[in-house]
Order: sequence, then structure tokens, then C-alpha cells
Amino acid sequence: MGPMTRVLNPLVKKLAGRRHFMMAAQIYHVGRRSGRAYVTPASASLAGDLIVIPLTFGNQSDWSRNVRAAGGARIRLGGVDYRAVRPELVDRADARAVVRQAYGPFQRAAFRMLGIRQVMVLRLADRPVS
Repeated sequence: MGPMTRVLNPLVKKLAGRRHFMMAAQIYHVGRRSGRAYVTPASASLAGDLIVIPLTFGNQSDWSRNVRAAGGARIRLGGVDYRAVRPELVDRADARAVVRQAYGPFQRAAFRMLGIRQVMVLRLADRPVS
């Protein structure tokens, strides 16, 4: 882990999910083997009754595998807690419409530059928790 990562990761983790920090959400998930509770910062955005999460590090990250194994997660986005269920991995081409609804042109261009090939789409289970 590089020096910038050591500084930025704790800062982003602390700010993620807050009301005025729209860059990242907090994903609350449980380890599929350990049963431990985790909080992971990740980009996420609402598109109607869906939460869209670009898979920056692919679909084999621990948080992604945990959320899929559990069938959902609690996601704090913009200071609001959501219960999201039925996670689905969708290829970038197939997710074009929902990604366009969830993210602006600058963000979509950044996703292409970063080589993001998939997004995770979850459905809102009910109204926001908070």
C-alpha cells in the first residue's frame, strides 16, 4: 500500500456516505466466511429504485462477493441509509441506460478511462432507513 493510499483510504472511508460527499457511499456487508461486519467505501448512485455501483476492481472483490452471497446490503448514500437487495452484475454495454441515468457525462467518461467493465445493480427493498 502506497503512502497516498494510506492517507486517502481512511479519509474516504470516513467521508463516504455523508450528505455532502457524493463521491462515495458506504456499503455495509457481512463476511461470507467470517461473519464479521464490514464497511467499504465505493462509488454508488441512485437511478430510480436502483442503486448502481461501478465495479472499479472487478466482481471478485471481497465486498462484491459478500453482497452477492448475502443477497443484498445496507448502503449509506448522501447521508441516507438504504436496504438494497437482489444484487446483479451487469456488463457495461447492457447497463448503458441505467448508468446514464445514475451518472453524469464526466463520471461515465472516467469509468471508460478506468476500464470499468461491469456494474452491480441492486434494488431498493423499501423506503430509506434513516
